[in-house]
Amino acid sequence: MSTLLEKPISVNRILTTSIGHAKAIEDPARAKIVQMLYNRNLNAEQITLQLKKQGHKKALTTIRHHLDILKESGLIEIVRIEESRGAISKFYGTSTKLLDYETPKDFDEKYSGLIKSTSTKLEKIVHSMSKKTGKTTKSDVKREFNQYLMMEIVNRAMTSVLEAKT
Repeated sequence: MSTLLEKPISVNRILTTSIGHAKAIEDPARAKIVQMLYNRNLNAEQITLQLKKQGHKKALTTIRHHLDILKESGLIEIVRIEESRGAISKFYGTSTKLLDYETPKDFDEKYSGLIKSTSTKLEKIVHSMSKKTGKTTKSDVKREFNQYLMMEIVNRAMTSVLEAKT
């Protein structure tokens, strides 16, 4: 047998999510709803209209089904309930900012220096964090969970910095 292709892969990003979150946003309309609710509170009718403007022609009942899936996953929540002429209207919001972009092809080349210098600075922070989140062990499960905790802490800290109103 001869090898026709062999390519080494090195990990250059860690994606933290749960299976529930991934399943909830696998539908493009649901991903758009999460993006739409960032810093806005909308009801099902308003969401349906906004989606139609973006080319997602879905029935109101379908949108309500999508909202239930997103709500069950914890990506969105009911933030206000209004009553008008006997009808109840639920408004939804999210604490999740979904960034949907493709990394440019020249990303590594263009930002390698910045990645290296940032990595050096982050090494000290990560070392300090690992003392507080748990010692790394030989158990792969514990090590991966520790990495997950540190990624979530850094993610939320970065979110706090980037979303700060100046």
